[in-house]
Amino acid sequence: MQNPMMSRNNPFTEGILRWYAENGRDLPWRRTRDPYAIWLSEIILQQTRIAQGTAYWQRFMETFPTVEDLASASEDQVLRLWQGLGYYSRARNLHAAARQIVDQGGFPQTLEGIRSLKGVGDYTAAAIGSIAFGLPAAVVDGNVYRVLARHFGISTVVGTTAAKKEFTSLAQSLLPMEDPAAFNQGMMDFGALQCTPASPRCMDCPLAAACDALRTGRTELLPIKKEAAAVRERRITYVYIRCQEQTAIHRRGPGDIWQGLWEPYVCERPEDLGGNLIPLASGVKHQLTHRTLLADFYLLETEKRPSLPGDYIWIPEAELDRYGKPRLFEHLLERL
Repeated sequence: MQNPMMSRNNPFTEGILRWYAENGRDLPWRRTRDPYAIWLSEIILQQTRIAQGTAYWQRFMETFPTVEDLASASEDQVLRLWQGLGYYSRARNLHAAARQIVDQGGFPQTLEGIRSLKGVGDYTAAAIGSIAFGLPAAVVDGNVYRVLARHFGISTVVGTTAAKKEFTSLAQSLLPMEDPAAFNQGMMDFGALQCTPASPRCMDCPLAAACDALRTGRTELLPIKKEAAAVRERRITYVYIRCQEQTAIHRRGPGDIWQGLWEPYVCERPEDLGGNLIPLASGVKHQLTHRTLLADFYLLETEKRPSLPGDYIWIPEAELDRYGKPRLFEHLLERL
């Protein structure tokens, strides 16, 4: 591995800053120093592409223009607005952190304070701190791992404690103290647009002359990743019960996927319900990170409410849009 020089005098740092000045993405949360808007964008963009996340960020900013507005909302309101983004723990943490911020009297302005917020880790704290407050903290995410591993020829397996320590130390040594925001955002964009996972744009890369991976023919091999966890399958049977223009739903509890969201009746033997049971779809595939869901959908039309567990509630069908639902429930509704 090459040894970088320190801060702004480093050719790598200068190259990233020049590239970002010319090629950086024009994103709405980059037009403000409001820590609330920046924090909101960082939480939404965890596990979400910018193209999808931008619309959600705009809706959240329109619905909850201040952190006080978000803190005073109900969890159902937040989950409903988050619907379709997945990883719903992010929405619950966002809501809890908003209340933390209000209770503290304002957005924390130190790395330690930002990191203490629910759902905020080292990367998110560094991003918010550097962009909103100019704190000299380097971000390290997948894009940064890839750019640094390739440019400096690092073979340490990412996803390990050793890699986090090594890459964080290197990124911090490259960070220009006078402009950490531009460097951090430049690293994010450079990895997303130039030094991409597949087919990186090496031929027009301003850093190509010093890139170890390009010189040694290891561009497609770096960074070295841990073996992915096995994807498991899980079967779910949903029965949408329609009874005199009402339907039964329940809120998913803790310790499983989609905590806090609402779904229709779940069972193993829908035929035991009796009544006019109509199959709608079988084996509908829904992909989560480490799990593949296979869902069977049924419609039960009945004039008498069946006996259901105590956590189910009956609501008018017309009010379903008021409840936050997993995407799989949306798929069921599309088939009705």
